[in-house]
Amino acid sequence: MKNTLLIISLALLPGISWTEETPNGLAPEITDLNAADISYAAEAKIPDLKKPFIDLSPADLKDGIPVGVLREKQKKVVLAHAAEIAAGKHGDIDSLLLSHRGKLVFESYFRRGRINYPHYQMSITKSYTAMAVGRAITLGHLTMEDLDKPVLNRLKEIDPNQVVDGAKDITLAQAMNMRSGIRIAKDKAAVLRKLPKKLKGQGQIAAYLKHSAPIPPMPRPFKYQGADPSIAMQVLEASVPGTARDFINTEVLGKLGITQYGWQDDLSGLPKSAAGSSMRSRDMLKWGLLTMNHGKWRGEQLVPAEYVNRATSKIHTNPRGTSYGFFWWRHDVKIGDKTYDCRSGRGAGGQFILMLPELDLIAIVTAHNKGMGSTLKVLPQILIPHFE
Repeated sequence: MKNTLLIISLALLPGISWTEETPNGLAPEITDLNAADISYAAEAKIPDLKKPFIDLSPADLKDGIPVGVLREKQKKVVLAHAAEIAAGKHGDIDSLLLSHRGKLVFESYFRRGRINYPHYQMSITKSYTAMAVGRAITLGHLTMEDLDKPVLNRLKEIDPNQVVDGAKDITLAQAMNMRSGIRIAKDKAAVLRKLPKKLKGQGQIAAYLKHSAPIPPMPRPFKYQGADPSIAMQVLEASVPGTARDFINTEVLGKLGITQYGWQDDLSGLPKSAAGSSMRSRDMLKWGLLTMNHGKWRGEQLVPAEYVNRATSKIHTNPRGTSYGFFWWRHDVKIGDKTYDCRSGRGAGGQFILMLPELDLIAIVTAHNKGMGSTLKVLPQILIPHFE
């Protein structure tokens, strides 16, 4: 009955026809997938689905994500938007998932989207790194007070006599808000990349702090750059037992039940933090649920609520009204005479975790656009009036 109703609903929409991708009606998968297949290059070779997979009643995969169904008044608008995605109106979108009131109520895959294939994550990797730092605080490897202490207190392998003026004052909170003040000339950065052995371990941050222009006092200008998340990952490595990678695998991904993923190495040998992870769409939803629930996952406080609130707060706001916390974005969405708070993780090409706390609504999007696409502007405007 479920699939019959879905086919009828889709048939009523212009520009979309329905054929099941698999004979059992389950979401499309990549067969015989293994870790070696997970990469940006491999993902680009995935053939487009012949037909989109659209599910108004997502399956309970026993993966920690509760499932539900859309209300009748929501189905028409969501299906209409899915039809536009399928027609290419919103760019090269690969998946759209919706969670309402803590339950997955809509799941769809287009083009390269597959339920079991981890989608390459650009800058949204920074958001995951921030939550890993929060997990270290829960376990006592760092404290909330450490956020406002100089990172060189933790990075003991860096000679404080070999850093530029002001570098000793950079705190973890400043780095996670993209205000470390590090500025490396392009020609110097190019030279450093040709000396990878010197960038291993804390050598990466040592090079930044040695070759940067002098660091000005706070308040420093905001600059979106890779050096700052690298600092956060190095502090994590220096603070947790074992390695940052083992800690992320066990205490963060493991706790969330994320088992099928990729996470590339940086030049330092540590996990990349500016971009470079790969996550399934359902697992992106887990990050969103963790954040929306103030650091709690399935009843366990994985990340302190105080930390999550600070990480998603409006620490820096640009002239366009968009704010930044600890590698998480925040902006207001205006619908008529009402304003709604939107918190998000974002990645170039079109990876989004969009959270609307007032509506208890989360939207997950993956795409392979050349830019960010229209999702950030269009999707909240479409959904909000129907999920109030």
